[in-house]
Amino acid sequence: MDLAAGALMGVVNVTPDSFSDGGRYLDPHRAIEHGLELFGQGAAIVDVGGQSTRPGSEPVSETVELDRVLPVVRGLADEGVVVSIDTSKPEIAKAALGAGAEIVNDVRAGRAAGMPELVANAGCGLVVMHMQGTPKTMQDHPHYEDVIGEIESFLLDRADALMAAGVDAGRIVIDPGFGFGKRLEHNLEILSGLSRLASHTFPVMLGTSRKGSLGALTGIDSPADLDLVTAVTTSIGFINGARVFRVHDVASSRHALTVTAAIVAAQ
Repeated sequence: MDLAAGALMGVVNVTPDSFSDGGRYLDPHRAIEHGLELFGQGAAIVDVGGQSTRPGSEPVSETVELDRVLPVVRGLADEGVVVSIDTSKPEIAKAALGAGAEIVNDVRAGRAAGMPELVANAGCGLVVMHMQGTPKTMQDHPHYEDVIGEIESFLLDRADALMAAGVDAGRIVIDPGFGFGKRLEHNLEILSGLSRLASHTFPVMLGTSRKGSLGALTGIDSPADLDLVTAVTTSIGFINGARVFRVHDVASSRHALTVTAAIVAAQ
């Protein structure tokens, strides 16, 4: 996938409790329809998840997660959509890859036993994300001495470990984990310091979409009303070196990315 002009990853949450759209796409047919809509709007990838990772969320069983995601992954892949599976569980990832997914988007950065070997053997893409704590605890007391330095060190260490397990370096994408165990000031430092992360071999993914920090800055209470602000961060992220953007509303970020990439190319 050519990332020179950036790429959008559209979000399909097959969950009852995701912070932005929980419950809207629990029905597989609606979820597939929504994924195809995002693909038609310009998403290069559609990210399917069956486990909420919002602050305070509780884990679900593998059986529940599989029942939620597999019909959606299969339905989208059958239509020619590049699908990523948003999971930290190797068994879910394995089943989703078998159903046609091509990327594993892992908020635990491939730390579960067996995940590195699974990804290496499958030859799939892997998004490696930084998170302080777990979704249930990550917003309790996040603390950093050096936000970008600590994120950078973690992500590079994980990439090294994954490559040692046989994962192709060219299939790793790093994600600083905007909003995952970070306060507002930490998230702002991430946006301003992306160029440091982007200076390494691995493409950087940014997931600011509809996050609480954007609402705190703007005074907007409803996550669904934050798509314009999200598009602004897509532009800023691209200028600072990010090349993949995980978003709920593809259309607004696609326009922002198109204009920003053209301006950067003209320089």
